[in-house]
Amino acid sequence: MNRLSAQSPVLDVHLTPDHAERALREDARAGLTASPKELPPKYFYDARGSELFERITALPEYYPTRTERALLEESVAAIAEASGADTIVELGSGSSAKTRLLLDAFRPTLRRYVPQDVSEAALRGALDALAAEYPDLELHGVVGDFTKDLGFLPERGTRLIAFLGGTIGNLRPAERAAFLAHVRSVLRPGEQLLLGTGLVIDEPTLVAAYDDAEGVTAEFNRNVLHVLNRALGADFDPDAFAHVALWDAENSWIEMRLRAERAMRVRVAELDLEVDFAEGEELRTEISAKFEPETVRAMLTDAGFDLVRWWADEDRRFALSLATAV
Repeated sequence: MNRLSAQSPVLDVHLTPDHAERALREDARAGLTASPKELPPKYFYDARGSELFERITALPEYYPTRTERALLEESVAAIAEASGADTIVELGSGSSAKTRLLLDAFRPTLRRYVPQDVSEAALRGALDALAAEYPDLELHGVVGDFTKDLGFLPERGTRLIAFLGGTIGNLRPAERAAFLAHVRSVLRPGEQLLLGTGLVIDEPTLVAAYDDAEGVTAEFNRNVLHVLNRALGADFDPDAFAHVALWDAENSWIEMRLRAERAMRVRVAELDLEVDFAEGEELRTEISAKFEPETVRAMLTDAGFDLVRWWADEDRRFALSLATAV
């Protein structure tokens, strides 16, 4: 029998009810009228997209998720010992699945967990589950955008902010710098950041991870067009776009694109917008940057952090960095 939590979870909501709809409209208009055209990767993740991504994480080619989890399992005791934080904040927490490893390892010092996500529904579900599993833990969810809403995080305790999954790789260099500066601005000296980053490895392995033989990633990529069709009344023909994944060595990132296989005009009714695609024209849907160890250290140093500890898997495909705000 589950014990009742001594204290009910708290959930602060800092996004308006129409935030997601408004953001999609703004991002779609800006991206579809840009040259070259692009869309943010967050719009992959409706219910179908999330289901497809779960399938991707189980594919033999897609190493990042299982590599990070294995690395976290292997190093979490050392992370807890080096940190000693009594509050874990997780950015973009979703279901908070990986963070259970941290919660268990930090039990001797941990008093509260603060998950942050844009999805109120995901946070409510995670908080309900965690309240049953960790009845003595204070739970304080925050619905917000991690790129700009970190000022709403509760300031109690000595905090460790966890940003896992290699998600920082979805940001361009200027966006990464702004994000890390934002994180540093809300931390007191001595508080910490635990950052997960994919590392630069051989090109064939990298590309295969984003272009699997089964074609699941291709369907995931095209799902963004289904999202636009449903949410904005667009008339994209997803089957008229080919999935493209390539390694940009100059920028050290994988790019995912959708390539128009014929010339077409797409109408986006809710935006009163018509968009022309030439045959072969590409729409960029995601970047996933990979890093060298010295690049990670430089990013953290420039943002006002001191790199305390570094862990990497034996194949040096993924890394976890523990950094202290100075």
